[in-house]
Amino acid sequence: MADPQTVFSRPQTLVDRPWHFCPGCHHGIAHRLCAEVIAEMGLQERTVGVGSVGCGVFSYEYFNFDGIGPSHGRAPAVATGVKRVLPDHLVFTYQGDGDLAAIGTTEMVHTAVRGELITIIFINNTVYGMTGGQMAPTTLMGQVTTTSPFGRESQQAGYPVQVCEMLATQKGAAYIARAALFNPAQVNRAKKCIRKAFETQIQGLGFSLVEILAACPTNWGMSPLEACRHVETGMVPVFPLGEYKVPGGGQ
Repeated sequence: MADPQTVFSRPQTLVDRPWHFCPGCHHGIAHRLCAEVIAEMGLQERTVGVGSVGCGVFSYEYFNFDGIGPSHGRAPAVATGVKRVLPDHLVFTYQGDGDLAAIGTTEMVHTAVRGELITIIFINNTVYGMTGGQMAPTTLMGQVTTTSPFGRESQQAGYPVQVCEMLATQKGAAYIARAALFNPAQVNRAKKCIRKAFETQIQGLGFSLVEILAACPTNWGMSPLEACRHVETGMVPVFPLGEYKVPGGGQ
């Protein structure tokens, strides 16, 4: 029998420690993808991550490069300041739907309008994960949460915010894409989208955002496998996957 060989290892951009995330949570996968791309691009020493309030705020426990913790929803504004002071750095925010698409809507939209050279990694799991499973701006119609016990309905709460569709209309936005993490093929595609977004920033082409549809089994009351299936069958029809805007190609 041949000696075992290492074919896959932790990138140097991740700290060697166990994840604290709930079983089946997709934040760990998203962290890994961001870290892998940064390592492969050789940007560890020139990267600043801005991990906003929510489950993603704990990114400073895992990313092995510089980071900042902003106030709730203000990550794009903080990232804008960092990028303007350090224009040769890769600067990205890591934000959930409750942070980005609620209290952070103004910062998100105007950062895109101005064409700021930052990247937003937007984790959409349709719920406030950290604070108790409340309804978020992206909560699906009929979805039960702790603040919509009978399911979201339009007369009371409106409709899910579709971030990619909205930002793709802005002239300052250069790359806008939506990916998911419910199977290996989609994980690989998400990584390619993250790389394109970071390359868009490094090349000075404009604002970039990658929305990642992710599972929150704990707050959904599902097993990890059920949650992955829900992302595919429940979320994707509402939030279609794809590249909504690419540099030089329009929508």
